[in-house]
Order: sequence, then C-alpha cells, then structure tokens
Amino acid sequence: MESSVAADLIQFLNASPTAFHAVEEAKKKLISAGYKQVSEREDWDLDAGKKYFFTRNHSTIVAFAIGEKYVAGNGFYIVGAHTDSPCLKVKPVSKVSKGGFLEVGVQTYGGGLWHTWFDRDLSIAGRIIIREWKDGSESYSHELVRIEEPIMRIPTLAIHLDRGVNDGFKVNSESHLAPVLATSVKGELNKPVAENGSVESVVPTDGKKIKETKNSPKHHSLLLQLIAARTGCEPDDICDFELQACDTQPSTIAGAMNEFIFSGRLDNLCMSFCSLKALIESTSSESSLQDETGVRMVALFDHEEVGSDSAQGAGSPVMLDALSRITSSFSSDTKLLPKAIQRSFLVSADMAHALHPNYMDRHEENHQPRMHSGLVIKHNANQRYATNAVTSFVFREIATKHGLPIQDFVVRNDMPCGSTIGPILASGVGIRTVDVGAPQLSMHSIREMCAVDDVEHSYEHFKAFFEEFSHLDAKITVDI
Repeated sequence: MESSVAADLIQFLNASPTAFHAVEEAKKKLISAGYKQVSEREDWDLDAGKKYFFTRNHSTIVAFAIGEKYVAGNGFYIVGAHTDSPCLKVKPVSKVSKGGFLEVGVQTYGGGLWHTWFDRDLSIAGRIIIREWKDGSESYSHELVRIEEPIMRIPTLAIHLDRGVNDGFKVNSESHLAPVLATSVKGELNKPVAENGSVESVVPTDGKKIKETKNSPKHHSLLLQLIAARTGCEPDDICDFELQACDTQPSTIAGAMNEFIFSGRLDNLCMSFCSLKALIESTSSESSLQDETGVRMVALFDHEEVGSDSAQGAGSPVMLDALSRITSSFSSDTKLLPKAIQRSFLVSADMAHALHPNYMDRHEENHQPRMHSGLVIKHNANQRYATNAVTSFVFREIATKHGLPIQDFVVRNDMPCGSTIGPILASGVGIRTVDVGAPQLSMHSIREMCAVDDVEHSYEHFKAFFEEFSHLDAKITVDI
C-alpha cells in the first residue's frame, strides 16, 4: 500500500520548484493547521499553547509551537533543514544570441551535477517584483511565478562531433550550460511592419506578436512575455526577478515495487517536508501541547548549498533572533536566553549518502547506509558534522523506544567530507546538535532518488523527537 506520507511528499515536491515556492507551500500547510503568521518587522504577542510562524525573504521559514507549561528559560526542540537545491539561476542580463539561437544566460548555484541538466525539458520558476498602481499611487509587490510547460533545453553535442565524450564528459559551466529558448529565425520571419514603416522587433509565442520592452536589452522579449502572462502583468511592469531553470518532469513514486521516489530537490525538500509534517502532526490535537514545557520548532533555511552566509541562511542571526524573541515575550530577564539555549536541542536534517551498488568502494565498509533502513546519524571527528556521543544517544534512544531503524555514517578518511547547517548553528548559537538525514542516491543530480520507507521513518522519528525530547532530556546529566 502506498505511503500517505510519501504521497504527500510528492505533492509538496511538485508544488515546490524553487525555495520560494517551498516556503509558500509550507505556509499553506501551517495556516491550515492553525499556525498564525507573525512578522519580524512587528512586535510579537505570543501565548503559551499557541502556534506561530514567520518567513524571511520568503525563502526561509521558521514555525514553532509553545507548550502550555512553557516558561521563559525553558528549551527549544528544533529540527532544521534547508529549502534550496543546486540549480541554474538566470543571470541579471540573460539575453544571449548565438548561432541563430536565442539562449538564456544562467549561473551555477551550488555544487550541482551539471551534466545531468543536459537534454532535459526545462522551464522557469522563481519570484518577480512587479510595479502596481493603486488609487493613483505606485507600489511594488513580490509575486511567485512558474511556467510549467517545457520552454528550454540544454542540448548535448552529438558524439560525431566529440568522439572522446564517453571517456569523460567535461562541462564548461560558462559556455555549455546556456539553455536554448528559441531560434532567431522565427523572430525574423514574424517581425511586423509598424505604421511608420519601421520593423518592430518581436518574437512569437502561440502565434502572438511580442513587442520589445524596456527590459529587452537585458532579457529576451519572449521570456519576459511568458513570465508576464503567468502573473497577469505587462512586461514593462516587471522591475526585477530571481528566476531559475527547473525540470518539468514531475516527482513520482516508482521502481518495480513502487519502493522509490524519483524527483529533483530531494536534497533537501525531503527533510524539510518530513520535519514540517512532524511538527504539524505533533501539535494537531487540543491536548498536544498540554504537558509540553518547551517550544517545538522547525527552521527551514535558504542558501545552505552555497555556505549559508546570507541574511536568510543558517549563518545569519535568524535562529538566535527567533529564540531571543520568543524568550523575551515571556520575560524581560536577559539572563534567561543563555539558559534556554543550553536546554535546547537541534536535529540538523540533511539528506545522507546511501550505499551505491555500482560504487561500493566509495563507502567505508562499516558505515554503509542502506535504503529502507531509517535515518542516518552522521559523524565526523573534524566537526564537519556536529554530532557527538550525547546528541547521537538522544536521537538513537528515541528510535529504539519506537522501534525505528537507525544507521551511522562516517566518510572514508581518504575522501573529503561535506557539511550541513549543523556545525554552523552549533557554533553560532551554542546549541546541542545531531546531524542526521535520510539515505539517497544521485545527490545533487537534477533527478535524485530515495526510498519510500525512509520518508515514513523520517517523519515518525521527527514526530517522536518533538513529543518526547523534554522527558528524555530530563534524565541526562552531563555538565554537573
């Protein structure tokens, strides 16, 4: 029988081509579950037993539920993940014309497997800033946009023109990755003659003539017209945008036994979704927070794939700001925040490397995470992961109590180790942290895969963490 959690994840993935869309989907789920939005620009009026969330840049979102027995100085029980994934982002000046083709200039974001972007049916999604006129005054709005149809493609070079390609496909990220939008000749053939006898510069779509706009020196008119049509504005009203190329193939449950999820952006929307669903479900009934003494929280950050150093990344004050503002809403005593942090716990949830059957030598023989075998606790002696004996015990103990599988991962000594938001938040905030993640293959490909069972395990593990951490933590003695 198909997992309902996995089916919900598929819906979330298909609705979230960008970090902006992922945050929008998270907002919808939270509001539907009774969470109230608060603004970082305003004072917060918080109550014990209530549920809230806020966004920053509409690409980072923090949701929290305050226990009915919470008092200032009590701890925060947090699952942190990230909303961004490696992709190709549209350049500020994207208009490229070469060899009779109209192309879109893009820049690489994160450490993607860029060869997987070739010969895929691509489209565009992101956000735009639109100029509006209301009651005679000018204003500006932030709007999400998505073109679902395949409008672009990055074609590979035929093997006849590159006989050595199978000995190593090397991508020049500047010259090889520009997606083809259209041919120039179509525009030339469809240029209408204006009343003054001049030729208007246009490109066609669906048989319509598209005039050049004031943004045309920076971007192809065709692209601007397609974006404007999706948002109901005029191309000249588009002041700026953040757009990226995205795959049009939907996420799906697949495999001969329907045991896999094939999708883009599993790293890390899978962990974002599972943590969000766990928070919502752990706070869904009227009695959920009745005996809770702490604050249950999910924090989904942008820009993890490029180091987290931004106003909305894990390296920013967003986490500390949230902890501080919640604590100060219940007491003006500034000495309570450091105490609260030491009573808190962070689960840094980011997808893990499953054992690859064709490259088994890439894993250390005693640490080979398998699909269907539960979340992976990540360890690294050089602090690329923030896990230690205390934090791994806590997370493992919760798994044992609920009969959930759990695994361990250590990278080979002769290979470099990736990292997560875990060490950033552990060092920046001073919070106890364990690094975990569901095992997957094809990480950072345009099309990744993980196991349906591990989605279910992840959700159940995070939910149990929210419901039981405060009771377990009371039994642990370390710094005395």
